[in-house]
Amino acid sequence: MKNIKDYTIEELKQEMIQIGEKPFRAEQIYSWLYKEKVKDFNEMTNLSLELREKLKENYNICNFKIIKKQESKDGTKKYLFDVLDSNAIETVLMSYHHGYSLCVSSQIGCKMGCKFCASTGINFIRNLSSGEIVEQLIAVEQDENIKISNIVFMGIGEPLDNYENVIKAIRIINNPKGLNIGARHISISTSGLVPKIDKLANENIPCTLSISLHATTNEKRSSMMPINNTYPIEELINSCKEYIKKTNRRISFEYALAKDSNDNLEDAKRLAKLLKGMLCHVNLIPINPIEKGIYTKSTNENIIKFRDYLNEKGIVATIRRELGSDIDAACGQLRRKNLDRRKKCC
Repeated sequence: MKNIKDYTIEELKQEMIQIGEKPFRAEQIYSWLYKEKVKDFNEMTNLSLELREKLKENYNICNFKIIKKQESKDGTKKYLFDVLDSNAIETVLMSYHHGYSLCVSSQIGCKMGCKFCASTGINFIRNLSSGEIVEQLIAVEQDENIKISNIVFMGIGEPLDNYENVIKAIRIINNPKGLNIGARHISISTSGLVPKIDKLANENIPCTLSISLHATTNEKRSSMMPINNTYPIEELINSCKEYIKKTNRRISFEYALAKDSNDNLEDAKRLAKLLKGMLCHVNLIPINPIEKGIYTKSTNENIIKFRDYLNEKGIVATIRRELGSDIDAACGQLRRKNLDRRKKCC
């Protein structure tokens, strides 16, 4: 049965025509799904009983179940959701002075194999549908009784490896008749899939693009991120420059600082040279240690020195505030623990 949250409003209008209904019914259904956030077609009381029966026969409303919820002392909340096919994904709610931000997953598992990520070692199962991506936001808003203002695609999975579904989810989230979150409040993080970055530049969606860079030489980056073997730094940076040229949007470069690996002054010098003249921002991340991981967090002294050097060279750099460090903060940790527990039970 089809997930009704998988459709943009234009697609849902076509669906209504196919089941013998007027296209305007799609707007009514959208209002129930995304304004009222109903969990059952029977709650759509301005629709005829006949139409409600048609909807029940042809579609389902994707309602995730919470397997586990953890709350940090800093207020960060991490959800492990049952996606209704015996698989699980993570979603993280973060509270800031400007409102609530939600970090969503785009895939069940990940193919990228980044050595510093807890998702590495968890087999890729499948892409999430657009409706499953959107449902993460709805489920958290319902559970917390809040309005989320910012979405970041930085959870489990590589968003641009699930390109069509991620773009469709963004259009649903952004639509005034959908969840009505401005595109400038949506951020997509990628490990560097160059052809998809080039494609995104032509979508006319003014979201924020975040590039997981994490190293300044191909040798070092390839050891951390295998994707660099396919799309090396030079090719990635050229693609980013074209993206900026086409969209006039600032790119955020994510740089996770690992002790004795990529956190010294020479790395900072190479990074400043690499990004010179670009409309960009560097987000320095104190790396989250993961179980059996080979990287450890850089010292506070090195992190500050790294930031200060970039700023001195005209590259805007800030240090990301650490959130959720006491609740399996690293992407994939909670899902991995749940999988390990299930294996032991079996």
